[in-house]
Amino acid sequence: MPRQTVLARALVAEIQRGRLAPGSFLPGSRTLAAQVGVNRKVVVAAVDELVAQGWLEALPARGVRVALHLPRFPVGDAEARRSQAPRAAPREPTLTRVSDGIPDARIAPVDALARAQRRAFRAYVRSARQGYGDPAGDPVLREVLAGFVNQARGLSCTSEEVVLTHGSQGALSLLALALLKPGDVVAVEHPGYAPAWRAFELAGASVVHVDVDAHGLCTDALETAARKLRGRLKAVYVTPHHQYPTTVALAPERRMHLRRICEKHGAFVIEDDYDYEYHFDGTPLLPLAATSSPDGPPFVYVASLSKLLAPAVRLGYVIAGAPIVARLRATRESLDRQGDVVLERAIAELIEDGELQRHARRARQLYMQRRDHLLGLLAASPTLSASFACERPSGGLALWVRRNGPARIDDLVTRARARGLVLAPGSVHLAHGDVAAFRFGFAAHTPAELSAICGILEQCSTPPPRSRRGASTR
Repeated sequence: MPRQTVLARALVAEIQRGRLAPGSFLPGSRTLAAQVGVNRKVVVAAVDELVAQGWLEALPARGVRVALHLPRFPVGDAEARRSQAPRAAPREPTLTRVSDGIPDARIAPVDALARAQRRAFRAYVRSARQGYGDPAGDPVLREVLAGFVNQARGLSCTSEEVVLTHGSQGALSLLALALLKPGDVVAVEHPGYAPAWRAFELAGASVVHVDVDAHGLCTDALETAARKLRGRLKAVYVTPHHQYPTTVALAPERRMHLRRICEKHGAFVIEDDYDYEYHFDGTPLLPLAATSSPDGPPFVYVASLSKLLAPAVRLGYVIAGAPIVARLRATRESLDRQGDVVLERAIAELIEDGELQRHARRARQLYMQRRDHLLGLLAASPTLSASFACERPSGGLALWVRRNGPARIDDLVTRARARGLVLAPGSVHLAHGDVAAFRFGFAAHTPAELSAICGILEQCSTPPPRSRRGASTR
């Protein structure tokens, strides 16, 4: 441990045993440093710490003495001695996970973010207003985000319509608690994003699953379900840009049909636009919220900055009308008062300086190259091309890979795990049934890593040699 901590604990021990009595003066810092064989700065730091804790008193022009009224308890950071050396935990084998589409944190602007956080924290400490902030989030970042999404995504919102959250999952949970009640029903995509379903059910709502095909949510099935619910349909949750997990885009005619259904049945739309920045081919479709009309159904737009930077950066946001924002504010204030003020202000600085936008452009180009490299690997291998099939997604961070033939996907998952590769079967995205597919996140892996992963998949997909036992001979 640091020398100043060792010295501070030694002084406290001498005080507690009575060797340093209350009111007795310590030697000067230079003398004490020479006695114990440390730098004077170590002595000054240790003494300052004990003065702050109440063990010592600094008297101007007289020196430092043991406090007359000592603390009743020893220093709070004192550690009990271990009776025996801790056993080393067994090391787990290194596993490679491709079960989801996450960004590559290794390319994130870590240094720029760290500098921005230091500046933000320093400014906050020096600010006259250090109390709890707005439950909707830092006003500066909300203003910056409003301009960011208006320019980049075609929205038309103000900072008063933005609420910052702990990632997109935090946004979904907040929406569920603020807007849903027992007896409400939320229609969701199937297969779909299961954590969103759990957030809605946590608020007491029921979930009805609507199938997804090559054109996105089957709105005809949604309309049938809405009629059967007889007014209980409260919301429809969709991922229209790159449907999770299949990556397909919601067709334009179905977007219009969805709007008519929600308007007719009084439901609002929760649009989860989790990876809008990563569109590689053609022109990206505008968010549903960008084409909404004042007299149409309410749209709630959910997005996340975690996909831009790294999963560890838990920062998402909700854009909605004033009545919904008011309920989100009230609910957020009851849950945790506010978000991460320092992180929010740092992210605002990165957006204002253009650092986040530059990173998004670099990452988009890199991830497109990784997508194309992976598709090339799958097509070049006779074994992989015969075993799997997938469409070329126009964007996103993952492929939806389907298993060909009679082989079960669970067998593939088991064999891959034995070789250090973690796959999640498509059933984790279903409420019932099974699907012979898995989600292959490629963005977090270099071309060399993707080649190694495909090598493991090839080994797992090659049928074992047949036994020659019992074969007839001529």
